[in-house]
Amino acid sequence: MGERVLMKGNEALAEAAIQAGCRYFFGYPITPQNEIPEYMSRRLPEVGGVYLQSESEVATINMLFGAAGAGVRVMTSSSSPGISLMSEGISYIAGAELPCVIMNVMRAGPGLGGILPGQADYLQATRGGGHGDYRLLVLTPGTLQEAIDLVMKAFDLADLYRNPVMVLVDGFMGQMMEAVEFKAPEKLELPDKKEWAVGYRKERGGRTIVKTLSLEPDPLEEHNRRLQEKYRRIEKNEVRHESYMMDDDVELVMVAYGTTSRIVRSSLKALRAEGIKAGMIRPITAWPFPYEPFKKLPPSAKSVLAVEMSCGQMVEDVKLGVAERFPVHFYGRCGGNAPSVEEVVQAAKEILGR
Repeated sequence: MGERVLMKGNEALAEAAIQAGCRYFFGYPITPQNEIPEYMSRRLPEVGGVYLQSESEVATINMLFGAAGAGVRVMTSSSSPGISLMSEGISYIAGAELPCVIMNVMRAGPGLGGILPGQADYLQATRGGGHGDYRLLVLTPGTLQEAIDLVMKAFDLADLYRNPVMVLVDGFMGQMMEAVEFKAPEKLELPDKKEWAVGYRKERGGRTIVKTLSLEPDPLEEHNRRLQEKYRRIEKNEVRHESYMMDDDVELVMVAYGTTSRIVRSSLKALRAEGIKAGMIRPITAWPFPYEPFKKLPPSAKSVLAVEMSCGQMVEDVKLGVAERFPVHFYGRCGGNAPSVEEVVQAAKEILGR
């Protein structure tokens, strides 16, 4: 740790997980995340861990359930259609309150779509692709360095809340190369023992059972209400965002996450060079979403522009945050295309009537 090295995105994400204490990985190949399991297959045996390629994504997520239930740090990674196949199992893991980390290196859809980058899994991640009243804590890094830091943080957050954490990146971030540093993360205060895990025997005897089935309505309702209380704690404590060029005189507020936020960042510099006062709110957690910054926009703000590599998904959360106080506009590209700096600048000018 402490030395900058040039790494490919997917491999850096995998190494971050290993340095965070992940010793078990289950997965199935799908582009554009294949370098993650490939890297894990080589590195995990070197640190006393276990890599296993499953026969399908359905098998993968159930293996994850078993390992998480035993109390170990475990991770899987996939890309959009693969995450869809895991959705039922993710609901089971959330319902059983098991900590794990799931990486989605997003590609273009729907269906098999294409192997080029996309951001059209936002609603799947933040609204629950599976069934039931559950939530995932969803992290959306904007740079490869931030991705590494958040992956390390993800394992602590998963253990703290006994909940799955999804790291949502796009294919660009998985395939790009950047100089990164593996820094020791700030550790959260966590219990020494996972008393809820299978195999842990309490001092007074008995055994731990991990399950999600509850045939009686009242106990199941009580369990759901307790889950909702946990989600409210996450909403209170874990919201993260970045404000960029959000001066008191800002006219146009852009909203973007992941690689798209880097495009918007360059667009803002171009707009500022022309005297157009624009800034950006960048969600770092997609759930819980940072609604609060939108409630505190300065009086100078006239409009909000959400920019995504999709047909418009995060824009729904932006509208909830703005609460009809300003017009909310959307600009997006999809199918594996990304918005260009020039396109975003032009969209901004049209909104402001310049």
